[in-house]
Amino acid sequence: MSEKFRYAPMGWSPAQAEAAARAEGVTLGEEHWELIAALQEFHARNAGRPVRLRDLQDALEEKFHHRGGLKYLYTLFPGGPVVQGSRLAGVPAPAGAVDRGFGSVA
Repeated sequence: MSEKFRYAPMGWSPAQAEAAARAEGVTLGEEHWELIAALQEFHARNAGRPVRLRDLQDALEEKFHHRGGLKYLYTLFPGGPVVQGSRLAGVPAPAGAVDRGFGSVA
C-alpha cells in the first residue's frame, strides 16, 4: 500500500474505493482521497476502542477547518462524509451515524 494509505485496513484498495464511488455517482479527486486517508488514520489510531461519532466529527472538523470543516466535506460526499466516506475508506461508520428510519445523519 502506498505511503498515502499506510493506515488502510487489510484487503482495502484504492481501486475498490474508486469502483464503489462510481457506483454511488462520486468521482474521487485529491480532496476525496485526503478524507479517505484521514478516516483510515483515525480508525487505526483508535484501534481497540469504540469510535464515537462526535469524536470523529470533531477530528474531521479540526483537520479540514481551513476549508470549511464538515460543511466542506458534505460537498465532497453528499451521502455524508462520515458514512459515505467510511464506506469508501473500508472502515466501519460509528454507531449513530446512520438512522435506519431516516438515512445518513453524518
